[in-house]
Amino acid sequence: MPGFELFSDLERKEVHDVLDNGVLMRYGFDGMRNGHWKAKELEAELATTLKTNHVQLVSSGTAAVSIALASAGVGAGDEVIMPSFTFVASFEAIMMLGAIPVLVDIDDTLALDPKAVEAAITPRTKAVMVVQMCGSMGHMDALQEICRKHNLLFIEDACQAIGGTYNGKPLGSIADLGCFSFDFVKTITCGEGGAVITNNPDYYRNADHFSDHGHDHIGNDRGAESHPFLGYNFRVSELHAAVGLAQVKRLPEFIEIQKKHYTILRNALSRIPGVTFRTVPKGGEESYAFLNFFLPDLESARKVNAAFKENGIDACFHYYDNNWHYVRKWDHLKNMKSLYPISTEVKKGLEYLETKTFEQSDHYIARNLSCLIKLSWTEEEVKQRAEKMVECVQKALS
Repeated sequence: MPGFELFSDLERKEVHDVLDNGVLMRYGFDGMRNGHWKAKELEAELATTLKTNHVQLVSSGTAAVSIALASAGVGAGDEVIMPSFTFVASFEAIMMLGAIPVLVDIDDTLALDPKAVEAAITPRTKAVMVVQMCGSMGHMDALQEICRKHNLLFIEDACQAIGGTYNGKPLGSIADLGCFSFDFVKTITCGEGGAVITNNPDYYRNADHFSDHGHDHIGNDRGAESHPFLGYNFRVSELHAAVGLAQVKRLPEFIEIQKKHYTILRNALSRIPGVTFRTVPKGGEESYAFLNFFLPDLESARKVNAAFKENGIDACFHYYDNNWHYVRKWDHLKNMKSLYPISTEVKKGLEYLETKTFEQSDHYIARNLSCLIKLSWTEEEVKQRAEKMVECVQKALS
C-alpha cells in the first residue's frame, strides 16, 4: 500500500486508450469511444473481485458513503451509529445528508464495539456503519445480528480494507452496502475514486441515478434520459477509471507483497514482552495494509512513536494525538464549525458530544501504533526496518 508505488505499463496502456479516443466522460459519446468504456469495465472487474452483484463507481470514498446511505433512504434527522476511530470523512458524509452521526466506542479490533452499538440505538437510529480501519474488520456477525434484530441498515466502510476477507467473503460485501476508496494512498488507486457495492438491485439503481444528477441512464441518448429523482454529481472520469482498471487486476500481487512485509515486521515485534496486536475476529484475514500493535500504556506508545521518527522509521501513526482519525481532536465536529448553517435538528443531535467521553476507545487508541506497509520496499529494507523497530521498542520499554 499504496498502489501508486508500483505503477506499470498496464496502467499506462489503459490511460493511453482513453487519451487516444479522447472521451474522458464515463457516460455518452458512444460513437467516439472505439469501444472503450473504462468505468464500466472497472465496475465489472470489481464485481468479480468483491463477489457482489452490483458496483457503482463514484468520485471518492466519501461520496461512496453518502451515496450508500442516501440510496437506502437515510436522510434528515436519521441517526447513523459510527466508530470514534475513523477518518473525518465518515461523519462528513453522514452530515451532508442532514443525518446525525452517533459516535460510539471501539474495542480491541479497532472497530465498533457491538455492546456500545446496541446501547446507542434509539427510535431515530436508521443505520450502523462499521469502518474497517487499517485493513481489518470488527465483529461482523455480532454487528450484523444487531442490525437484523433492530431492523437497521448495515453499512460497511471498507475504504482502507480492500483485499481483506471475513469467512471467505471480501470485506465490503457482507453488509447491505459496502463502500470503497481508490484515492492516491489506497492499496489500489484511481488517483481519486470510490465505489458502492451491493446485492440489492433497488439500492444499486438509486446509487446509479443519484451519483449522476438523477439520470436514469436508459438508452444511449443522454439528452433524452429522464430524472426520476434529485441527484448530485459524484461521477468518476474515464481517466481515473483507467488507472483503477489496471490496478484492480494487480490486487492479488499487491496483497501478496503486503502480507510478506507485514509478516516479517510482526514476527520481529511479537518477540518483545509487552507488545500485543489488534484482535482479528475468527474467520477474518486482514488486507495487511497496516500493522497495528499495542504498547503497555500511553507513555510508552508516545516514546516509541518519537523513537521511530528519530530513527527514520516513517509512515507510523499514533492516532491518539491525530486530528484526522480520532475523536479527541475533532474540534470542528464538536464545535460544529461549518461554512454553511447546520440545521437545528443536527445541532441538537450532536449535543451529546459536549459531555460524552470515550474511555474504552482511549484505552486502545492511546496504546496503539499503526504502521503502513509499503509495496515498494525490498525484502532487505523490510528486515532492516524490523531490526530498527525492535531496537526502538525495546529501548522505550526498558
